[in-house]
Amino acid sequence: MGIKAVIWDIGGVLERTEDFTPRRDLAQRLGWEMEPLMDLIFGQLDSYRVQVGQISYEEHLHNLGQILGQTRAEVEQTLADFFAGDCLDTHLVDKIRGLKKNYATAVLSNYSTTLREKINHQWQIADAFDQLIISAEVGLKKPDLRIYQLAVERVGCQANEVAFIDDALENVEAARAAGMHAVHFQNPAQAWGELTALLERHAEPSS
Repeated sequence: MGIKAVIWDIGGVLERTEDFTPRRDLAQRLGWEMEPLMDLIFGQLDSYRVQVGQISYEEHLHNLGQILGQTRAEVEQTLADFFAGDCLDTHLVDKIRGLKKNYATAVLSNYSTTLREKINHQWQIADAFDQLIISAEVGLKKPDLRIYQLAVERVGCQANEVAFIDDALENVEAARAAGMHAVHFQNPAQAWGELTALLERHAEPSS
């Protein structure tokens, strides 16, 4: 059976940290070690809650401010500084636009409700995707199998007609457990090469 849809992760795939200097500089300014700062931004319970919509992004900012002893404006600047080394891979997005001629395309991302605004207005890449499945909007988070099942429904395919790309191995393994084909993203050239080979292996025979 041929592949009919390609689904992409955002963080670590389409948006990647290319320069860690801003994070190191921020940690030094705040008087934090790098590892606890990373845990604060990515690993604490609040991060999970905002990504599944249990709290709003505003509540998340407030809670970070309480921990850091900062005002809302200061927290926003702290986050801007933390993510200053992150870049959108516009070249890869252009390739996805090319894929869209023959495949349904979608985003499946563990992210707060701010992602849709980013895609639509900040990055202006909504045209590259048919569907956006954002964890905070649907109340589910990878690697929960239910979010993969929801993504399959949204793109209108069977699971074995979907290719999924993610940088987190546990998310890739969960996608495979859900019946999808999956590529473990390590770098753009490797992932695109594996995806291309996968699509060729599962191409529908020409009539």
